[in-house]
Amino acid sequence: MKQHLFFDLDGTLSDPMLGITHSVQHALKKYGITVDNLQQLCPFIGPPLQDSFQDFYGFSKEEADQACEYYNEYFLTKGLYENTLYPGMKEFLQLQADKGKTLYVATSKPEQLARQILEYFDIDSYFHYIGGDTMQRTRSAKAKVIRYIMEANGLTDPSAILMIGDRKHDIIGAKEVGIQSVGVLYGYGDRKELTQAGADYIVEDLEELEALLA
Repeated sequence: MKQHLFFDLDGTLSDPMLGITHSVQHALKKYGITVDNLQQLCPFIGPPLQDSFQDFYGFSKEEADQACEYYNEYFLTKGLYENTLYPGMKEFLQLQADKGKTLYVATSKPEQLARQILEYFDIDSYFHYIGGDTMQRTRSAKAKVIRYIMEANGLTDPSAILMIGDRKHDIIGAKEVGIQSVGVLYGYGDRKELTQAGADYIVEDLEELEALLA
């Protein structure tokens, strides 16, 4: 259906629940906030990190920027590897590559960290380009990431690109840039969130996604 497939990372390619929530837990403790139930921190999975500290805990921009630094104290040493590739994902990516599709990663996670995670899972070779935020978090909005990848790869035809992600931010970013999107329900967004964001397609699992892309 589309030549260029853009994949979100967290909640779409892999389940980063433990790594992200432990890192957020670590950062919040620096502000005297204790959260023992990691499920309460799952809303941090997907959106730009600094936005989540502001939206969910009322941090100022300066506090959120500092919280991101505290987050990285844990994430860079432990959280990066507290992550699980979704079952069947490697086979799915291989199938898309075999069909001649060009695969990209479009994540709000800093690009350097995204590359480390993909290398850890040994799936980095499937992707023509891995695009994300900067370590200074100056490109966290998904629309910025998508545009950055398009410009870096000379992609000028939005109709040839499909964004695949699990949260509203993936869908909204795609719409802002003018490309179609698929919301996946096996991640951290639900049908209501993805529908309200305006997903062009919604699939339950990799099998449905594979059928859609056939």
